[in-house]
Amino acid sequence: MNFPFGAVVGMDDMRLALVLNAVSPAVGGVLVRGEKGTAKSTAVRALAAVLPPVDVVAGCRFACDPAAPDPACPDGPHDTGAPGLTRPARLVELPVGASEDRVVGALDLERALTEGVKAFEPGLLAAAHRGVLYVDEVNLLHDHLVDLLLDAAAMGTAYVEREGVSVRHAARFLLVGTMNPEEGELRPQLLDRFGLTVQVAAPRDPDLRAEVVRRRFAFDADPVGFSARWAAEESGLSERIAAARARLPHVVLPDDALRQVTAVCAAFDVDGLRADLVTARAALAYAAWCGRDEVTEEDVRAAARLALPHRRRRNPFDAPGLDDSTLDQALSDARPDDPTDPDDDGPGTGGTPEGPDGRSDHDGPDGEPTTAPRGEGGGHADASPAPDRAAAAPTDPFRTRRLEVPGIGAGASGRRSRARSERGRVVGSVRPSGTVTKLHLTGTVLAAAPHQVARGRTGPGLRIAREDLRQATLEGREGNLVLFVVDASGSMGSRSRMGAVKGAVLSLLLDAYQRRDKVGLVTFRGTDAELALPPTWSVEAAAARLADLPTGGRTPLAAGLLRAHEVLRVERVRDPQRRPLLVVVTDGRATGARGGGSLADAHAAAGLLAASGTAAVVVDCESGPVRLGLAATLGAHLGAETLRLEELAADSLAATVRSARAA
Repeated sequence: MNFPFGAVVGMDDMRLALVLNAVSPAVGGVLVRGEKGTAKSTAVRALAAVLPPVDVVAGCRFACDPAAPDPACPDGPHDTGAPGLTRPARLVELPVGASEDRVVGALDLERALTEGVKAFEPGLLAAAHRGVLYVDEVNLLHDHLVDLLLDAAAMGTAYVEREGVSVRHAARFLLVGTMNPEEGELRPQLLDRFGLTVQVAAPRDPDLRAEVVRRRFAFDADPVGFSARWAAEESGLSERIAAARARLPHVVLPDDALRQVTAVCAAFDVDGLRADLVTARAALAYAAWCGRDEVTEEDVRAAARLALPHRRRRNPFDAPGLDDSTLDQALSDARPDDPTDPDDDGPGTGGTPEGPDGRSDHDGPDGEPTTAPRGEGGGHADASPAPDRAAAAPTDPFRTRRLEVPGIGAGASGRRSRARSERGRVVGSVRPSGTVTKLHLTGTVLAAAPHQVARGRTGPGLRIAREDLRQATLEGREGNLVLFVVDASGSMGSRSRMGAVKGAVLSLLLDAYQRRDKVGLVTFRGTDAELALPPTWSVEAAAARLADLPTGGRTPLAAGLLRAHEVLRVERVRDPQRRPLLVVVTDGRATGARGGGSLADAHAAAGLLAASGTAAVVVDCESGPVRLGLAATLGAHLGAETLRLEELAADSLAATVRSARAA
């Protein structure tokens, strides 16, 4: 039994975004971003219980509507008015480790080729049709799977194609993704394709937090009784969603409101026109939800607050958000009425939009609070300690050359190093160990050709047996663990030089984000080394630690390398398929504490890393007219390539290649 949707304390933006998508799936889904333990999953699972039930054709695996069955349904054709049944809307959860066949469905290529039978096993997209598809930790899902989900959500149709055999079926669902930004961001082009986004955080008001705990305890002690107390509200929400769906086709978007939509999107300088379309659709859904037949400024404002924050980001280090004063000004500028009218209170003065239960922000079934006042639970800004005064600001990031791990791996899909993968170019074929998912047609034909006479072939067709089938071997790219070991000692020189070093590491972090790598950060200065950031997908966290990194003191290079060795040893146990790339940023000096800080100690630690097979790159930060070449010596002990700081830029690589060709 799920926790009641109306009993969720606070999170009014999240609940409203979910309801608007329930009213109009054309809005494009909702992405819920927030720290762990903020009822993201609880709210999504509760939503399915308040969705109106659906009528489906009896026996249809694709949930066709008896009143208007899909003419291309793989289980069809169904006659209009075919026998049906009524069932609750489904909530389908997609696991992070799901394969493409599990998501879109699987074609039995063996039967298709050997028997000529088009056998299709529906996937999660078919199961979610006319319901909710929920992806927890969507930021950890492979990019191509996120693409498949968003394409299906946008088109309302799923396609499965394997070697000329194709199946199409309807797939209209409410797509909900949740994520913890600390575990890494979605790529910008994927983030943009989610219709709405909300940022959630636990309320900081002790009374509201106490109410959360109180309700959770009551639900855990008596789920049936607790749900019964909220049954009337849940039924009312379900009826209101059904009424809003029926009203939606008749809601009008007047030209004045449309101009406000486009003015707001232009004011926030969002890319493309998807933001305008989503904002307009969300405004229509909000008007229908509020029982209006025409979109008003209030509807546009409510829609823009949910549709635009994630579309303003230009790189992964930008925080999502929307400036209310800019929103107010854009709405005012596009308002057709006289802005000096004394009777015009201006946009947004009517208070916070009502919650999805249709009442004020504090009304519950017995007058108890159900939602937090604006600013209490919808987000917060933690006070961060001021950076150390010795910290140098990084220079602007630049596009770096690609660093990669030698050889061929088998890790998670990414864009850095070569790997055997489920996607990529075909490099060969093998006998399948199980079901054939990627048929190698040429290999299959070559395997079958010698047996045609023995199999009694007399016509032009080719007789293929199970033992002839060949699975294609693909080579693509994988994501790696990029562990930065950064020298923050006094030997790194002036603040301006350290700023350049931080700018280079920031550039490498941006490159790691684009290539879908995990990142970690080890720093060393003074007498020891520390793990400033354990391996994570969040480059934002790494960038924040880097920006506040102070410098000065001695250079315990050996300690930094030994700490890196320990981090990689643990990560090999946790994630054995993900190959590491060590990036050591230093001038190669070693002036650590007596008994463990000499160059010999550092070179011994480097040899330990080399013996473990760790791929490494040394970024030489030495400056000045006289260079000792200590970083290159360290690189030799690591078995690593050594690059000057200036050689990291992609442009410097191109210049080097051009010079070599000219010579």
